[in-house]
Amino acid sequence: MLYRTFGCVRVVWNRTLAARHRRWHSECKSTSYAETDRALTEAKKLPELAFLNDVSSVPLQQTLRHQHTAMTAFFQ
Repeated sequence: MLYRTFGCVRVVWNRTLAARHRRWHSECKSTSYAETDRALTEAKKLPELAFLNDVSSVPLQQTLRHQHTAMTAFFQ
């Protein structure tokens, strides 16, 4: 179960980072934690990402928080 959780965390981190990157380069806008949280909720409804529902949501949300903190620090 631990490997599955780490794999899901990696998927969430990479997908969120890619979405942040796309938005920054297309709109020059940053992405808030709330926006990434909503995107995670929607992503979990997609058939190809349904496996994200098999693990606790806490590590996935914590991943979003860590990434938001990292991005905020980077831009400051």
